[in-house]
Amino acid sequence: MEFNTGDTAWVLVASAMVLLMTPGLAFLYGGMTRAKSTLNMMMMSMATIGIVTVLWVLFGYRMAFGHDGNGFSGGFGLANIGADSTSGVAINGTTALTIPVIAFAMFQLTFAIITTALISGSIADRTKFFSWCIFAVLWVTLVYFPVSHWVFDFGDINGNGAGWLAKRGLQDFAGGTVVEINSGVAGLAMAIVLGRRVGWRKDPMRPHNVPLVLIGAGLLWFGWFGFNAGSALGANHLAALAFMNTQIGGAAALIGWLIIEKLRDGRPTSLGAASGAVAGLVALTPSCAYVTPAAAVVIGLLAGVFCSLAIGLKYRFNYDDSLDVVGLHMVGGIIGTLAIGLFGANSVNPAGVDGLFNGGGFGLLKIQALGVVSVWVYSFVVTLAIGYAIHKTIGLRISRDEEIEGVDLSEHAETAYEFDGRGGGGGGVGSVFTGSHKEEGNY
Repeated sequence: MEFNTGDTAWVLVASAMVLLMTPGLAFLYGGMTRAKSTLNMMMMSMATIGIVTVLWVLFGYRMAFGHDGNGFSGGFGLANIGADSTSGVAINGTTALTIPVIAFAMFQLTFAIITTALISGSIADRTKFFSWCIFAVLWVTLVYFPVSHWVFDFGDINGNGAGWLAKRGLQDFAGGTVVEINSGVAGLAMAIVLGRRVGWRKDPMRPHNVPLVLIGAGLLWFGWFGFNAGSALGANHLAALAFMNTQIGGAAALIGWLIIEKLRDGRPTSLGAASGAVAGLVALTPSCAYVTPAAAVVIGLLAGVFCSLAIGLKYRFNYDDSLDVVGLHMVGGIIGTLAIGLFGANSVNPAGVDGLFNGGGFGLLKIQALGVVSVWVYSFVVTLAIGYAIHKTIGLRISRDEEIEGVDLSEHAETAYEFDGRGGGGGGVGSVFTGSHKEEGNY
């Protein structure tokens, strides 16, 4: 068939934008950690790009979007990503794709990459790199690929082979359940498995490089337009609505977070601005194409307020979610997914359903709640099992002495910063050990 070149071009550009989000996440997470953990934190994101890409091509795409499964998984075996066909792929179960399947597959691959990388923030400062790589292989295979099929696969144009939540009418435009709740809950499970960092709640564990955090947040914000608007899979009105609502959500949540900081702590912070923006972008991920811009303001504000409060839950329940993956992604994803059941408006998207506040009753809200609960339970249980299996066999956590010295040195034999003025510009692995790394202030 003849493809729409404009739609294809937009999806390819959006794919590149979403892929950029993972290096952006590496900057964000790298700046939020202590200096001795920067490279390990960034490496976990970068390694995920390689691992997930290979698995996606081998069998992941078929598990997520094959139509020979049972609603739980798309099927098993080697993926068959065609470059010149849209057979068997539909949008919302009614409209055939106007882009090549290989473009669709590339776009969805970038989602699998960033979702897996997000989990690493909850286990910063204390994780063996090789064990993380094994975890990434198992998690994306056993959790992400099936959940992606549940929600994102609408089957062929007759609805055959659709995921079980998609069949029930779950509204999740770009991954509030698949990406945000999924990664946030997995982060909670892994934080429980690994336990708390040495000195947690006693030593200050502040971000060592806030400008790096802001750079990472900016790259994520940019990439999120591809993430959300690209999910329209075409250059059309729906993409424009998602684009606008994404901007609104990030901006409104940034304001909401800073207001809470001012009221609670007396001062708004740069880290708060970055975190607020991410919270809003997370909340609009599922809802961006199902609500009006006015509703996006409300959803963004709610995300900014409640996510800023939610990050304190780790102190109440005593789990060490290092970089607040739970408070931002799990809570933000829940807010955005449930918000569709309240603010959903068929007037802005013919494939949408009116929510409670638009006269639609509780029907959609119940379906949204089903999606939240089912993904939450499945992701938590399976991630916990994967985490404990690795922890009890090859081990997940570095030793206490290695953690105190720094995971960068113990796992990678290098450091992010050279503080010895005697060093030249040549570097090399050997130069890592010439500086007095233990004199660094953020240890």
